[in-house]
Amino acid sequence: MKVITIGKPGIIGDDGAARPVRGHQPWPILARLLLAERPLSRRALAAQFFCDTDDPLGALRWCLAALRRATGPETLIGDPVELNFPSDTYVDIWNLDRDDFDLSSTAEFLEGIEPAASAEVATWLLIERERISGLLHERLRRDAMKAIAGGNFDRAIELAELAVRSRPLEESRHILLVKSLALGGKISTAMAHVEATEQEFFRQLGEKPSAALRAAARKNVADAPQGVSQGAVIDSLITSGVAAVSAGAVDAGLDCLRRAASDSEKIGDTHLYAKSLLELGTALVHSIRGFDDEGAIVLRQAAGLASTSGSAQIAASALREQGYIEALAGRRPSAAGYLHEALDFAQGDDDALAGTHAVLGFNNVDWGKVDTGLADFEQSLLFARKCGNRRREIWTLGIGAWGQLRAGRPDVARDWLTACLELCDEVRWVAFQPWPQALLAEADLQLGTHANTRHKALEECLALSSQLGDPCWEAATARSIGLVHADANEADMALKWMAHARARCCTVTDLYVGLMVEILSDQIKLQTRFGEGTGRCDSAGSVIARRQNPRRRASAIRRLTGKRGTAEQPSNRRSDLELSASCHSLHREKRDHPAFTDPRSAAICLSQPSSSAISNCIAASPLASAMPSWLRCRRVPPAASSSSQVTVVELDPNGAMTKLVTSFDGVSMTRTAPLTFVTLVPSSSTA
Repeated sequence: MKVITIGKPGIIGDDGAARPVRGHQPWPILARLLLAERPLSRRALAAQFFCDTDDPLGALRWCLAALRRATGPETLIGDPVELNFPSDTYVDIWNLDRDDFDLSSTAEFLEGIEPAASAEVATWLLIERERISGLLHERLRRDAMKAIAGGNFDRAIELAELAVRSRPLEESRHILLVKSLALGGKISTAMAHVEATEQEFFRQLGEKPSAALRAAARKNVADAPQGVSQGAVIDSLITSGVAAVSAGAVDAGLDCLRRAASDSEKIGDTHLYAKSLLELGTALVHSIRGFDDEGAIVLRQAAGLASTSGSAQIAASALREQGYIEALAGRRPSAAGYLHEALDFAQGDDDALAGTHAVLGFNNVDWGKVDTGLADFEQSLLFARKCGNRRREIWTLGIGAWGQLRAGRPDVARDWLTACLELCDEVRWVAFQPWPQALLAEADLQLGTHANTRHKALEECLALSSQLGDPCWEAATARSIGLVHADANEADMALKWMAHARARCCTVTDLYVGLMVEILSDQIKLQTRFGEGTGRCDSAGSVIARRQNPRRRASAIRRLTGKRGTAEQPSNRRSDLELSASCHSLHREKRDHPAFTDPRSAAICLSQPSSSAISNCIAASPLASAMPSWLRCRRVPPAASSSSQVTVVELDPNGAMTKLVTSFDGVSMTRTAPLTFVTLVPSSSTA
């Protein structure tokens, strides 16, 4: 027997024939039971699905009986209701990660089903649709990259097309498709898709996609000089490209590396091809902003080639860099998978182990696994010092101090940052200095030892960050300046600098989502602390997705808000502020409760009123009893126990709720101009 819930729901018997189920209401009840962590009582189900009927339990019995006629007489019985499906039953939503899952059939969860039920069920269904959509996209992306690495470009194109079809206004999906077409030799088709995508983005959003889309279709060809072996030419191109990128001539360096990759592929030298792709992917990720998607594809190719050719060092480096990309974007499980695979290739290589453990710590800390992340940073320092790689040690100390601050250890963070800055001076790594300088100010504030001279140092760091053109460094420094003003009770300046930090963080598509969430959290705290009268900064809210069916969205919003009228009816802005303050207070008072410290659970409600109005941003556990029913979220099912849950609610300038989006783990950024963009990650388990 097969139970299908993705797309049009259905039950298929062992003979391959569909078994009919009367009505629409039984399907969401079945889905609720399939995704529940534990069996649900009949009373709870009746209250959720039939709150407005005269006989809720009777209506539930009718629905279960309708399902039982299709699934078998021994199923869906008892109180609480047990599934009792035969052992060989196939349930599609339980098998999203299996190799035999049919990705070509990807569609919306419970497509066409809109149950007449409580607001809690409406919220749950929205959450599950977005969660399952995110899981399917992650699977499509992963399998497409695997197909590219294996040279199966037709399969990669097929998967990339499915990804584009589900979210046509998400740039990273188009980059994946264009790169698949280009690598498959369909350059003219790739360029035609680029042109069509640019026109559609401009028509829908008022702006074209970034240069990364067009660059994904590039093809460079260069002939070797007479009398010189192709291998020597390719080696020199790689060396020249890396040197040019390091010197700041990024475009010239990338061109050299692309030529090296093209030539090494032509002569069939797998080792040189993997090496050139590794350096090209690393340069795309670290030396030019907004090209992480193309960089990830190139690095996946490098890892596949290196693993087949026996180049363990290249494989470890490529997988580590790909894990870094995923961690930066908040896609935690994918990052962990790449990094643990990199560890296998890095065995016996202290430098590779140092780098991999450093990125593992980076991912785990922002995942909420702070203790595990700090242990990884300690391992990274041990290996970096053993092999004498000073830059690796600097990076680990600087990023590891971020984890120490998240763990509430400002004294340890200060020691690490001081050592980091000393090493930066020693090796003259000026470009990295803004990050430890910004964190050092935060550590001093937490220790109560902040000096006035530190503010001048922060301004110098901000100027350096601007010269370097690094929005992440600019955002981190601006955030620390805002914290300094907040410590001096200078409300307007603090809020202004926090707004500037958020704006700088959002200037690129491959932003550091962990830093963005900290900035948003700081804005919430400052607005709550200083009150309504200081709300002169930009709104702390952002939109990360757009629902494509306005009728469905309006219907869901009416249920979520408990309104029977139109969804555009404005809400009381004062009430929004009071709700924000009360939820923030609740989060602070109950932070030691397991529901609040569970890294799998986090809910963030964002609003976007006009720039002159007070912004309203709520952070609280989805299990908080004081939260309104429309903001409560169900816990993560066992199959996704490592995931984290994020709910985002957008309000229009009048204060009326217009969108609700939920995601698990890393969510790809959605371009929805003219709004800013953000991806959210879970709260720290030690917060």
